[in-house]
Amino acid sequence: MRNIRKIIVHCTATPKGRDVSVEEIDRWHKARGFRCIGYHYVVALDGTVYAGRPVSEIGAHCTGQNRNSIGIVYVGGLSEDGKRPMDTRTQDQKVALVRTIAELKRKYPGAMVHSHYEFAAKACPCFDAAEEYADL
Repeated sequence: MRNIRKIIVHCTATPKGRDVSVEEIDRWHKARGFRCIGYHYVVALDGTVYAGRPVSEIGAHCTGQNRNSIGIVYVGGLSEDGKRPMDTRTQDQKVALVRTIAELKRKYPGAMVHSHYEFAAKACPCFDAAEEYADL
């Protein structure tokens, strides 16, 4: 059993409205040398939450933080032209993220929510996840 202390929120860094599947992310990650998708959960544009890497396994989503964290990614994060970081979450994604993070916080009560940018020089996830989910 892993000791989960962090829930790290990411974006796929894809243009607003572009649908991305778990299988596509899995291919991207394998091309980077990962064994499989590095995120534990993927939140699609319609709010469907898909399982990625099993939570029982160490993720590959945040260098130096994977051992004790769960990675959640929402599809999006760039402007429609793909040139600017942007919070592109749909209303369905926002609802799904709250529901999923609240469930994870119940399961791992000591876990804190973080934005990927806290650990890497990136805009990801293009909003302040720690602040937005502080009350969960």
